[in-house]
Amino acid sequence: MIYFESNTLIIRDMLKEDADIFYNTYLSYGWHPSLETHIGYYQAQQENKRKVFVAVYDGKVTGICTLVLNPEEGPFGNQSIPEIVDFGVFLDKHNRGIGSRLLDIVEEEAAKLSDLVYLAVGVHSGYGAAQRMYVKRGYIPDGSGVWYKGKQLEQYAPCCNDDDLLLFFSKDLTTM
Repeated sequence: MIYFESNTLIIRDMLKEDADIFYNTYLSYGWHPSLETHIGYYQAQQENKRKVFVAVYDGKVTGICTLVLNPEEGPFGNQSIPEIVDFGVFLDKHNRGIGSRLLDIVEEEAAKLSDLVYLAVGVHSGYGAAQRMYVKRGYIPDGSGVWYKGKQLEQYAPCCNDDDLLLFFSKDLTTM
C-alpha cells in the first residue's frame, strides 16, 4: 500500500527485501543491527499486528517507522493504544522533511485506531534530537518515569545509560 507520494518521496508498506537494506545500512554506521528484527517487522505486517511504513526518497529506501497496533508492554500495554517503534531516517537524508512526513502518516494511521499514540525514546544524548522533535510535535512524557529493559524502574534502581533506558511519551491525536 502507498500512503503518500510526491515527486521525490513515497511512503509505502514494507517489502520483504527492505529488511536487507535496513540491516546493511545500519551495519555501515557501525551500529549493531539485527536482520531478524526487520524480517520480524515484515512478518508482523503480514499478520496485521504491525504497520510498517517505509520512506523511499529519489527511488531509494531511506527511512522506516513502525506502528504496533496492540502492544503488550509499556505503560499503555494491552489497552489497544498503538505504539510507534523504530522510527529513523538514514543519516545522509536528514533535514529533507522525510522524517516529519513519515511521522505525519504514522500519526494519521494511528488516529484511525485510537485517540492516543505513544512511543519510547532513549534518554542518553544520542537521542537528544529525537527527544526535542517529539516534544515539538506535541508528545509529552507519560509520567511513568524511566524504563529499563522493558520494566519500569523503581526510584534508586541501578541501570545503565544505554539504548534500553527509555522514557515514554504520548500524544493526543484528537488535537491534530
